[in-house]
Amino acid sequence: MFIGHFAVGFAAKRAAPRLSLAVLFAAAQFADLLWPVLVALGIEQVRIQPGITAFTPLDFISYPYSHSLLLLCVWGAVFGAICAAVVRDRRVWFVVFALVVSHWVLDWITHRPDMPLYPGSAKVGLGLWNSIPGTIVVEVAMFILGVWIYARSTRARDRLGTRAFAAFVGFLLAAYAANLGPPPPSVAALVWVGIAGAAVFLLWTWWFDRHRNPVT
Repeated sequence: MFIGHFAVGFAAKRAAPRLSLAVLFAAAQFADLLWPVLVALGIEQVRIQPGITAFTPLDFISYPYSHSLLLLCVWGAVFGAICAAVVRDRRVWFVVFALVVSHWVLDWITHRPDMPLYPGSAKVGLGLWNSIPGTIVVEVAMFILGVWIYARSTRARDRLGTRAFAAFVGFLLAAYAANLGPPPPSVAALVWVGIAGAAVFLLWTWWFDRHRNPVT
């Protein structure tokens, strides 16, 4: 998934209003933030194979440390503990943990059987990516719901809180549509675009979320 992960981050703002939306996105996207770094280091592997699924040309050969269910539970527990300590609210741990682990659940729904339960395990996946219409309907519906929950759970303090938020939503939808275009030219390009894109997304999110207040 792509915008589906952002959807759960948006929705989680209602449950954890004290956390920046950037932190909630980082939790929901933790696997995909870690993955390009591990690929760049040669620890995990991916190749570009057009046609391997209808929706994406990526063949995820090995990613047990960023995308296995067991390791995401570990990463979620650690990330959740850090966030809970910073805001001094134990309830935050459950939200962050659930967001990190939700990445595996959503990928299990969309991916072909390439999702490990733990390093070295058999791989699973329901293969929603084999249907482009099905993938789009599910992800866009999730995204609309997540954005709606965030918009109802926060209120803009100024024009930036409205316009930067709207621009971000539009940019995500445009980036999602671009996924249906030509495959990336190389794994190296995929990795560096992923790292740079994540930095831009998180900074942009942090910026507009600072201009919105939680609705109490």
